[in-house]
Amino acid sequence: MTELRAGLGLLRAPNVQRLFIAYLITYSGTAMAPIAMAFGVLELTGSTRDASIVIAAPTAASIVVLLFGGVIADRVSRQRVIVAAELVAMGAQLVLGYLFLSETASIPLLTTFMLVNGVAMAFHAPAVAGLIVQLVDKQDLQATNAILGIARNSATIGGAALGGMLVALVGAGWTLLADAATFAVSALLVAGLTPRAQRPPEAASLLEDLRLGWREFTRHTWLWTIVLQFSLVVAAIDATFGLLGPAVARDALGGPTHWGFIMAGFGLGTLGGGLLAIRLQPVHPMLLGSCLVFVFAGIPMTLAVPLHTSWIIVAAVAGGFAGQIFGVLWYTTLQRKVPSELLSRVSAYDHMGSIVLAPLGIVVGGILYEALGPRATLLIAAAAIIVPTLAVLCVRDVRTMTTTSD
Repeated sequence: MTELRAGLGLLRAPNVQRLFIAYLITYSGTAMAPIAMAFGVLELTGSTRDASIVIAAPTAASIVVLLFGGVIADRVSRQRVIVAAELVAMGAQLVLGYLFLSETASIPLLTTFMLVNGVAMAFHAPAVAGLIVQLVDKQDLQATNAILGIARNSATIGGAALGGMLVALVGAGWTLLADAATFAVSALLVAGLTPRAQRPPEAASLLEDLRLGWREFTRHTWLWTIVLQFSLVVAAIDATFGLLGPAVARDALGGPTHWGFIMAGFGLGTLGGGLLAIRLQPVHPMLLGSCLVFVFAGIPMTLAVPLHTSWIIVAAVAGGFAGQIFGVLWYTTLQRKVPSELLSRVSAYDHMGSIVLAPLGIVVGGILYEALGPRATLLIAAAAIIVPTLAVLCVRDVRTMTTTSD
């Protein structure tokens, strides 16, 4: 309990408090948006293939520019990069909302502005990973990551449930406009942070910056092997959450409201995982984290039957709980073992490697859903989580790596 109280005490620090509130607001909208987009496109065309193209677009765009985003975040103000990314995402969501409300939405237009969202994501993610080390001391990194995870996932609880209800009541367009407003408020909050001065890297070319980041990334065996594992895991999870789950909810459950409650259950689990993660001090963090990944498979497996919504919610809670603990251990280990001046570049390689197959997973999921049906497709998604996780546990460095410095 002492560790928990000390961790929560970080909320009195102005920077952590402001970022905590920003996370609460922006991730509420972020939880609403995928539900709005999935059901909006399914209502527009009725095709899971069409929906898969639109939903995969932002991840595809991120892959193209992520490495460049990591270099920029290490070289200029990470804080300003985040603010700019939030404002670009706000603009894209405003347009997407207008397209649905004006009944002018089409697959090419929706895909275009989802690509813009992906570019914003590609700059945002590596910048956030590096900014946190400028806001708190090294010994407070795990607690801060856990606290921010609590904020992010508490928002997911309310945002997902609210998103499902809003889509059912007022449609996708108004839900996306609400998401745009959350980006604006978050940008203002992040702009008010007062981080420590960022240590710039030595002057070098873009290619040299990328080479140095790649050298650091590949130096850690536990790092690149888990990223390789997650290229399949994230593809399966994104296909399940972004497309297959909403399609099953539409066809066999209670529509967007039920899917919203399933996603809220995932958020509830991550809240519990975040509270526990404040206190955890595992000697082998990646061994524990990798074992927890098996729990993720419960969501596609319960959807494959499908079980009653209440049982799918239980699986979602368990998946969220395990996922949040893994996330805290992962980001804390990364921040402790990678030099701060290289952190955004290494984080960019991490993000790119983890999502590189996600667009393909979503598109293939949409095709298989129509060709093989939901059960076979979701069982394939579960296998894509279980098999690479078994493989990564065979890697000695994953099992033996400790929390002490390299």
